[in-house]
Amino acid sequence: MAQSLAFLLVHVIFSTKDRVPVLDVDVRPDLYAYLATVIRNNQCECFRVGGVGDHVHLAIRLSRTANVSDLVAELKASSSKWLKSQSPKLTKFAWQRGYGAFSVGPSDLNALIHYIDTQESHHKKQTFQDEFRAFLGKYRMEFDERYLWD
Repeated sequence: MAQSLAFLLVHVIFSTKDRVPVLDVDVRPDLYAYLATVIRNNQCECFRVGGVGDHVHLAIRLSRTANVSDLVAELKASSSKWLKSQSPKLTKFAWQRGYGAFSVGPSDLNALIHYIDTQESHHKKQTFQDEFRAFLGKYRMEFDERYLWD
């Protein structure tokens, strides 16, 4: 094949350090816009960013040359720096060290967008930790609970 083609959809999830709910409602829209801009600046497509006070979800189409690890590292580093400049109470802000990345088929994209859009109501019934464990189970990922959270 003379041309390299890829259609890679990924659902990325990461939390604040120790899952502290410091992402207030007033900062979230600007944070989501900031994260979407970082994604686009990396030649990827951002379908949705959302979350609640202690974590974010991102629906991303990776570019042909992007890799998840580098993109998430940039998302977390640059947004952490940006958040620290937004409010005196965020000067010590940090994201957790790790992240989750889950493949998504094109036919599931609309459901993922809806899922991200309904995070507020979803988390009235389920904690972030239970939600993340459910994703790990759905994708049959083995994990050691001792190393899952920070």
